[in-house]
Amino acid sequence: MPIDQNDDARIDGVSVRGLPKVSLHDHLDGGLRPATIIELADAAGLDVPEHDPAALGDWFATQSDSGSLVEYLKTFDLTISVMQTREQLTRVAREFVEDLAADGVVYGEVRWAPEQHLTGGLSLDDAVDAVQRGIDEGEDAAAAAGHDIRVGQLISAMRHTDRSLEIAKLAVSWRERGAVGFDIAGPEDGFPPSRLRAAFDYLAEQFFPATVHAGEAAGVDSIRSALLDGRALRLGHGVRIASDLEFVGRDGDDVQVRFGEVARWVRDREIPLELSPSSNLQTGAIAAWGTELVDHPFDLLYQLGFAVTVNVDNRTMSRTSLTRELALLAETFDYDLADLEAFQLNAAAGAFLPVEEREELVEVIAAGFDH
Repeated sequence: MPIDQNDDARIDGVSVRGLPKVSLHDHLDGGLRPATIIELADAAGLDVPEHDPAALGDWFATQSDSGSLVEYLKTFDLTISVMQTREQLTRVAREFVEDLAADGVVYGEVRWAPEQHLTGGLSLDDAVDAVQRGIDEGEDAAAAAGHDIRVGQLISAMRHTDRSLEIAKLAVSWRERGAVGFDIAGPEDGFPPSRLRAAFDYLAEQFFPATVHAGEAAGVDSIRSALLDGRALRLGHGVRIASDLEFVGRDGDDVQVRFGEVARWVRDREIPLELSPSSNLQTGAIAAWGTELVDHPFDLLYQLGFAVTVNVDNRTMSRTSLTRELALLAETFDYDLADLEAFQLNAAAGAFLPVEEREELVEVIAAGFDH
């Protein structure tokens, strides 16, 4: 039976939702509650394709299941339209954190592009402040309900505009006030990280960490540029790194492959891959290998020793949760709790936190899985 987003899947008798999790690749404008979208749109006098939350959720899932990243990204026109005022941004961010906490997340990084939220008269700083206020409120609400969660902002620049250096400076200015890293988002193919080299140079000079969307809608050259031009410490998706692996043969159950230089660098340096299984199916990111979850190179990358992490990308568009993504992977590849813990430990190791805090996060995960 298909696993529903709201199902409390169990593995080895343990609730997946109750396990401590780390979410590294989760877009703010891709994680709105359908009911909130309808309410905010009505208040702003905006049209929505469906006025029932369940029906709107169906609409997002249908529209997003196109096999094209470009088409997938068009669904964000609706969510971004209801995130243009301070009040809207604060509410969306607060609910975002509350939903993470309800899903068992103990540490999350939320990525979003402030430059897309200025049509209501906000400045870039206003927008970041409004989101941070919502994050703080969400963390407080979760704590009051008995769940400790910490969420940091990944400030994103749109890779097809010309504001990347300005956004990089914005991100650094919010260091120690909620921003933990930088990202570039938007259409990947045709807009390589090298195009934003000045921004990445500035971030490197400031020792400010970056994760870069690469290897989703473009191939190994995009990943190479993310590493060389973007100094990426993590790869957003990165699933097409598998195309830099050449199948050689089998030795029993073991697959023998020959590593390309990029794949070997990413594996040997333990650069985390922010894989998002359901989203990767929707956008056609794994089309080279198939159209079903079993075709996803996730398990191959895991078995070969890559630092794989599990993410939702966009909960609204994929109608998913981190619990659901983990349960689907376990169901497809016969993973047990030890595997799920390994994915969370990979994510904790890749979190944009000081080493002492990463070690504390590892302890929280280990304790949660032990119990």
